[in-house]
Amino acid sequence: MSVTTVIMLGGFFNLGFAVFHLLFWRLFDWKRDLASLRFINRQVMQILNFCLIFTFLIFAYLSFFHPTELLATGLGRSLLFLIALFWLLRAAEQVVFFGLHRRLSLALFFVFLAGTALYAYPWISSMDT
Repeated sequence: MSVTTVIMLGGFFNLGFAVFHLLFWRLFDWKRDLASLRFINRQVMQILNFCLIFTFLIFAYLSFFHPTELLATGLGRSLLFLIALFWLLRAAEQVVFFGLHRRLSLALFFVFLAGTALYAYPWISSMDT
């Protein structure tokens, strides 16, 4: 599998997370659950979720439309590293905040590690050029 293909898979990975986060209001019944929070906390939760959605869309856009630049330029390689680091930190946060005692939490941990690999592998590969 080519490194460019791996980056494209990363684009689909991030696009999937953008869609998943768009569904948070319905999946987690946020209308009811967030109502118990103070106004500021309720709004911050939703704003942070929208910012994450936008971040995932940026990652997907870069992956779909600029894979060559991600591999061939200093800025692109930095972005590959930072996207991999984002997903590695998310995997670590899974352990810290949810633990690995439940199957879903363990599965998400490995999904986030997969996101790390989708960008770490091209980053490492780009160092050879």
